[in-house]
Amino acid sequence: MFFQSIILFSSSLFTTWACPEHSYDESGSALQKRAEGQDWAYEASYNWGMINENYTLCQTGTMQSPIPLLFTQGLSLGHKPTFSNAAQVAGTFLNWGYGPGFTVAKNLSSTTTVTFEDGKDGVNETAYLKGWHIHSPADHSVQADRSKAELHFVYGDASGADRAVFAFRVDPGNTRSAFFDQLPAMISFREKKRQIPISMDLELALEEVNHFSEFWTYRGSLTSPPCWEGIRWYVARNILFVSNEQMQSILAVSTYSARAEQEVWLHAINV
Repeated sequence: MFFQSIILFSSSLFTTWACPEHSYDESGSALQKRAEGQDWAYEASYNWGMINENYTLCQTGTMQSPIPLLFTQGLSLGHKPTFSNAAQVAGTFLNWGYGPGFTVAKNLSSTTTVTFEDGKDGVNETAYLKGWHIHSPADHSVQADRSKAELHFVYGDASGADRAVFAFRVDPGNTRSAFFDQLPAMISFREKKRQIPISMDLELALEEVNHFSEFWTYRGSLTSPPCWEGIRWYVARNILFVSNEQMQSILAVSTYSARAEQEVWLHAINV
């Protein structure tokens, strides 16, 4: 059963992938690259641009993420994504520093792809799944309502540079999520680099939000320093519902990891 008998990470283990920056490195070292000397915190995201000159874009960027979403903005009529996933995708399940995460095995990245139109001259682009991780609470609000968590599928280009993030809002519902039922219990994760090799059916998550048939999309950024821009964001209209027990298990191994929402500027929502 998902995440039973959970042992929480100590605060010293809460290091981070800079979402949506997501490393292919399964050794643990790259995933923990901000572990030492991290000078920022999600709780103080309003001032990231003032604490380090390398984070200036966090303060001055014109397409910073996340942003508030509204039904009055409409839903996207273009940019429809096409997913291609192997029946089982091998990788590593671990705590990414703020909650549950999964990194795809390098040699299988070509079997987990998405093709999308990024808004530049109508050219389609294919990107490769690097992994997923969960933020709590959700990064994006819809109609001023923020879900309890948000699942991010992070895709990169052939060089590994992040190109797109597909966001699933996660809330408790009346049934169990088949996607989350695949995960092992997070037991005895006291060691920083403790990991569990697993294989997953990623289609289950996509099925639970109707394969992003309805969504908002915009040009955005990383949601933590250095806040690089040039990321195509997709946020599913459908919520990925989990059972009460599954929701409690997710929250029990999560710590606060939501950046303050940014003012809409040059994000080109649904354009």
